[in-house]
This record gives sequence, C-alpha cells and structure tokens, in this order.
Amino acid sequence: MEFRHTSVLLKETIEQLHIREDGIYVDGTLGGGGHAYEICSKLSPRGKFYGIDQDGEAIEAASRRLQPFADRVVVIRSNYLQMKEVLQERDVLKVSGILLDLGVSSYQLDNAQRGFTYREDVPLDMRMDQRQECTARTIVNTYSETEIFHIIRDYGEDRFAKNIARHIVMAREKAPIETTGELTEIIKQAIPAKVRATGGHPAKRTFQALRIELNRELEVLEQSLEDMIELLEPGGRICIITFHSLEDRIVKQYFRKCENPCTCPREFPVCVCGRKSKGKVITRKPILPGNDEIEQNKRAQSAKLRVFEKT
Repeated sequence: MEFRHTSVLLKETIEQLHIREDGIYVDGTLGGGGHAYEICSKLSPRGKFYGIDQDGEAIEAASRRLQPFADRVVVIRSNYLQMKEVLQERDVLKVSGILLDLGVSSYQLDNAQRGFTYREDVPLDMRMDQRQECTARTIVNTYSETEIFHIIRDYGEDRFAKNIARHIVMAREKAPIETTGELTEIIKQAIPAKVRATGGHPAKRTFQALRIELNRELEVLEQSLEDMIELLEPGGRICIITFHSLEDRIVKQYFRKCENPCTCPREFPVCVCGRKSKGKVITRKPILPGNDEIEQNKRAQSAKLRVFEKT
C-alpha cells in the first residue's frame, strides 16, 4: 500500500514558519513528507532540512518524495523526543524552525494491517514504531481494569469508560482479545443502544485512547517541548498541529509559560524570581482549517495550529 497522507493546514503552517532559504528546519513527525516537500522547495542548497519519524514506512515514503532535494535533506528514523540528541550527533545546535503534525497519519489509519482501525477485523496493533514489542493487544489483555478505565476516561474522554473497561476484563477472562473486530464488539456491548444509534462510532474514543497510551503521545509531547524551544535560534518559530484537546492544552499552556514564566505574586512591584521570557506566542487563538479544507479532508476537522517565536 502506498504511503498517502493529506497534510493538514499546509499553507498556514508554511506561512507561519517564515522560511529563510538558507535556514535549518526540522519536521519531528515527517509522515509522508507533505509539509516537508513545501519547506524544502523554499530552501536553497545552503539551507538544510531534517525529517524525523519513528515509522519505518513513513521514512521510506518521505525519502522517495524528497529525492528532488537530496542535497539539503537528512531523514532520520527516531522519535522526536530524541530531536536534540540526533541533531547534536550531526553538529546541529540551533535551528530556524520546527514543525510537529501530531496524531496518526491517514496511511496508518487506512492501512488496516497496522491495527489502528475499528472498521475492519485485523490483529490489534496500533504501534507507530513497529520496532517496539508492546501493542494495543498487550494493553487490553494485561492492564488492570482500573488502568484501562483511566486510559479510556482520560485519553478518550468517554463517559462510558468504566463500563467499557469492565466489559474488556470480563471478555478477556474467557479468551484473549486478539483483533480490532473483537474489541469493537465488546465496546458496543458496553454502550447503551440508544447512544450507539445517535453518536459517532462507539469504538472511536477507546481506540484513540489506546493509541495515545501505547505510543506515549502526550508524555512524549510534554517531555519534548523544552528541548525544542531551546533548539530555536532567536527569531526561530515552532509550529505544532494538534488533533486532540489534551494535546492542544499541553501546547497552549507551555507556550504561555515560555512567554511569561514569572512566578512572583501579582502584588510584587518588580519581578524577583529572575525567570526570563523565552519568546512570544504568535497565535493567541489557534489557527483552524477553513470549510473548504474540512470538506476535502474530514480528518482536518479537529486540527489546531499554534505558533511560538523565540526571542
């Protein structure tokens, strides 16, 4: 299957990155290379682009797509959590811009064999990095009922989380849960018929929650933000596209904290904590996709772009 992914908020992201033709740019979630292609097309041979992704299939697809810019492109298989280290290994200490397009790619969702989908019956997988051993099957069959409940409640924001967790544990006592189809049927049984008839797909939130837990998506984001801001040169920008309210909240709060890190009580006439601002939030409100983009790509609906500039 060909690696296809429609880049969300493409025009807006490229505009916000303020690309210089001799700059150094990093995409921490390279995917199929859609955003990357646009960035590279604006670089001269003096510019440099580093694309990072943990998905081997994404690495192959992006490498092919970026072949016309081979003189200025370095593709690295890693998690963006290691961005600072993998750049330092290549003698890169400061960059002009960073991009993250979070969540799961169209290819990962559409390629049923990757086990992200609830629309087909395939082995439960959901690994973004197929080198890791733990899969979604591991979670549903070995985590405690309480742990599964917290994952579905916190990451899926599903009001039936408690009942879904109970049904999963009851089902696995009879036999291990092996496939996406089996899990989907268990989830359906845990949700009232009236809700199933009116809401979206009953398994959507649980599958999302399992994917976030398995790939440590929120943890990786939280642990990476400080390093990425440090990597930026003065005037450099970081653009982050999120698809989930929890991701968006992490980005929004961290950008605000970097802009105004002072911890002094408001009544203090001057700052005594000594914490200095690292830059400014460019997007007071997130940039959202327009109606045309949402019409062409339903997955763009929940996308939000936030931008921070280093000073």
